[in-house]
Amino acid sequence: MKAYIEERVLEAADYIIENKATVRVCAKQFGISKSTVHKDVSERLPQINPAMAADVRRVLDKNKKERHIRGGMATREKYLNR
Repeated sequence: MKAYIEERVLEAADYIIENKATVRVCAKQFGISKSTVHKDVSERLPQINPAMAADVRRVLDKNKKERHIRGGMATREKYLNR
């Protein structure tokens, strides 16, 4: 794996863990696509650092469980601010 890809993977993983960020937020922060972030943390990271990959997986699983709540809150805000 190229060094710049490995560095990007570790930076994205670190950002997700520290900020409890979603894939979308991480992608926006680093200026890359959601698909790239997802591939980095789900396929490449386990090869580089399995322990960090497990931490990222916990954060992403938690975000996935809560996403319907965030969507409902966003819709509520949308209609309250009209």
